Amino acid sequence: QVQLVESGGGLVQAGGSLRLSCAASGRSFSTYVMSWFRQAPGKEREFVAAVSSVRSTMYADSVKGRFTISRDNTQNMLYLLMDRLKPDDTAVYLCAAGRRYTANDYSPSAWGDYWGQGTQVTVSS
Repeated sequence: QVQLVESGGGLVQAGGSLRLSCAASGRSFSTYVMSWFRQAPGKEREFVAAVSSVRSTMYADSVKGRFTISRDNTQNMLYLLMDRLKPDDTAVYLCAAGRRYTANDYSPSAWGDYWGQGTQVTVSS
């Protein structure tokens, strides 16, 4: 089992940057596919980015070129560097751990066996 705790959210102006962190506890962090999802009020949870156990990465089209996902297996940490933020990026950001890495299914159930509680990101215009 894996426990996940996100941090690093906050209020930022459009065009600014934030770095989110996700601390994982439990065994075998390095073997999990790690991902970030986000959920805005009244909207479904949506895929943002993922990194595999061998550090292959995948991004949603809406964040490609602006966000960078990375992991530190020595520290059991997952990161999301967000640059050139837009008001549409406002959401609760959640990290997830799972066993699948697929370009055919971006649903939360496909990626997340374990979930954190989330951290709020608010981008003002």
